Amino acid sequence: MGRYTGPKARINRRLGAMLYENAGATRATDRRTTPPGMHTRGGRRPSNYGAALAEKQKVKHYYGLGEKQLRRYFDSVVHRPGNTGQVLLLTCERRLDNVVRRVGFSKTRPQARQGITHGHFRVNGVKVTKPGYLLRPGDVIEVTGRENLKNLYRGVIANQPPAALDWVTLDSEGLKASVLGLPGPSDISLPVDANSVVEFLSR
Repeated sequence: MGRYTGPKARINRRLGAMLYENAGATRATDRRTTPPGMHTRGGRRPSNYGAALAEKQKVKHYYGLGEKQLRRYFDSVVHRPGNTGQVLLLTCERRLDNVVRRVGFSKTRPQARQGITHGHFRVNGVKVTKPGYLLRPGDVIEVTGRENLKNLYRGVIANQPPAALDWVTLDSEGLKASVLGLPGPSDISLPVDANSVVEFLSR
C-alpha cells in the first residue's frame, strides 16, 4: 500500500485484528478494543459487502499491499488449481518482507520493508530492494556485510526469538535464512476469511 502513515491502533480496532504489531499500536489496541467512533459501541452488524471489504482491508494492511498489487496477485492465482483464497494468501506469505519479519530479522512488517528498501538484505548474493520479491525454494536471504547492520539484526533476534517455520530455516549466527520449500495452509499467519476476499475481488 502506498505506505500507511496514519494511526495504526485505529486500523487494528476498526478491523478487529492485530495487523500492526508495533508497541504503541499494541498498547493502544489493548486499552480500547472497540472500533473507533462514537456510534460503534452497540456493535452494529455490517452488511455482506462491508464484511467482505473489511476482510480485504485486513490482507492489504497486514501484508502492506496496495489495491493494484493485491489485484495483480489475485489475477495471477485465480486460474491456479486449489482454493483461490488460500493460494492468494500463500503468495503473500512468500513476500520477502513477510519472511524477513517471520524469521525474526524485524519486529514488524513495516520495519522489514524499510530494511529491504534501504538495501540491508541480499537474496542469493544479490541485493534486493523490493519488499514484494517472491521467494522460491532454494533462495537464501542474508544480511549485507556491514558489521553495524549485523550487530543490529543480531540484537533484534536476541530480543525477540522468532517462531520456528517449517519452510524456512534461520542461521542466527550467520544471519542467513534458507527457503526449504513453499508454505502450506498451516503457515498462513493472518486469520482472515479468504473466501470473502476472493468474492470481493471477483466483483
